[in-house]
Amino acid sequence: MGICLSKKSTRRTRFNSNRIAHQSSTTSINRWSRFRSSSVNSDNFDDAVIRGQAIAAALLYQQHQQNGDVLNFDRSVSVRRHSGRPKSLQSVSRSPSTQRRNSLIDPTQFSFSYQELNHDELETSHIVLVHGGGFGAWCWYKTIALLQECKFKVTAIDLSGCGIDLVDPNSIKSLSHYVKPLTDFLEHLTDGEKVILAGHDFGGACISYAMELYPTKVAKAIFIAASMVKTGQSTLDMFFNKENTNDLMRHAQKFLYANGHNQPPTAIDLDKSLLKDLLFNQSSPKDVALALVSMRPIPFSPVLEKLSLSKSNYGSIRRFYIETAEDNAIPIALQQIMIDESPPVKVFRLKGADHCPFFSKPQALHKLLVEIAKINKTEQLLPDSKDDF
Repeated sequence: MGICLSKKSTRRTRFNSNRIAHQSSTTSINRWSRFRSSSVNSDNFDDAVIRGQAIAAALLYQQHQQNGDVLNFDRSVSVRRHSGRPKSLQSVSRSPSTQRRNSLIDPTQFSFSYQELNHDELETSHIVLVHGGGFGAWCWYKTIALLQECKFKVTAIDLSGCGIDLVDPNSIKSLSHYVKPLTDFLEHLTDGEKVILAGHDFGGACISYAMELYPTKVAKAIFIAASMVKTGQSTLDMFFNKENTNDLMRHAQKFLYANGHNQPPTAIDLDKSLLKDLLFNQSSPKDVALALVSMRPIPFSPVLEKLSLSKSNYGSIRRFYIETAEDNAIPIALQQIMIDESPPVKVFRLKGADHCPFFSKPQALHKLLVEIAKINKTEQLLPDSKDDF
């Protein structure tokens, strides 16, 4: 079978368990302020030229997305080359005592020949990209272009109150409201059509919710530096009382009180002066500038909502996790806790990736998405096995 953006790398396997549904809960504001972290070292991104370019890029992307056009991006912009040893990606199996591990070969350090990928051999070639908190479909612009070049069908969702969606984030009271654009999309798929869901950050909880509702329409689920909760947990629960966080997220959070300060917060905004260190510590200044003019507040209530998972629905779908080794928002140790508590089928690590690998490691992320798409539903994935690519 032809390979698009390939070379072989080692990966080990884990079997999956657990599942998800929907249930609301209330949690104190003080608990939220302990969610995620890092240390403060802010940079100033006031360059008017860069901001102008970012705004133009965002508008151009939105226009082409609405027209259904395929965008072609210069891949040289997305590649961050360094001297010395090649950057790498790793597939590992996990245990509670797992320490940080270095990876194998990072595909961004090599020139790749594009070959035809035999889509007839894939379970599905339709990938649905679900952004994280504060982001929108715009953040996937490099991933969309790379996947479409390999002839994948790609859908990038704007969740409610995100991207160019017109809903006020302060008005979103439930996870079901927040993920409605995703669930509406899945509901209207034709009979027998399946997709691969890929969720980033809080998008992990969103795709989990959708997996529980529409298990027959999801072939695989990919969690990219994402919240991967167990049944009965909320995203906030997953990050509460963990010792693997620091202070940057707490400093970056700015609560919004649309209903008055005597009422619970309605949304969380992030201090833009801290975003470089928090989310984009390995990303290019142009991508940071694009994010600064495009990110929106995060609805508060959905983060508090507990998910209820069933083995027959959520648990029936194969899950894959992509770790981001240089992540300051969801540190690698916290990612490994989620993996150990709810093991996916396989775990991959992107060395040199910050919290947003679609910016900092777009080609390496693309390669992993293609390789996961190529895994056949009948393929036996044995614990601790190694696959070179």
